[in-house]
Amino acid sequence: MMEMMWFYIAVALAISDEIHTRVMWNLFFDFYVLLAGLIQKTVSSNIGLWLIHEFLESVFHFIVLSVVFLSVEIGFLGALIHMLVDIYHEISGVNKSHIYHRALHFTVESIFFIMILGL
Repeated sequence: MMEMMWFYIAVALAISDEIHTRVMWNLFFDFYVLLAGLIQKTVSSNIGLWLIHEFLESVFHFIVLSVVFLSVEIGFLGALIHMLVDIYHEISGVNKSHIYHRALHFTVESIFFIMILGL
């Protein structure tokens, strides 16, 4: 079971990210736009707004992973690596397809958890 845990975590993160996207853009779109406007007005910076968005998304992933795996550590590490991949992907300027983005996440997150769980 432990040998495949890295895979289950990466899959759970992918599902969590898809759920987050669908819930925020389809179900709570109006609220999301209003919240973004309030945050942007408060921080007066698009970069600040984007970083807060990434942080809030990572909180979502933290909650999902912590509940699914009954582990705050897995929730924290999963949310952290997911946020770092998102930040890297945006800063790198590489603009690829959705499948490319998902594969990038899955690959980096898998390798990360293989290393962590292999210690």
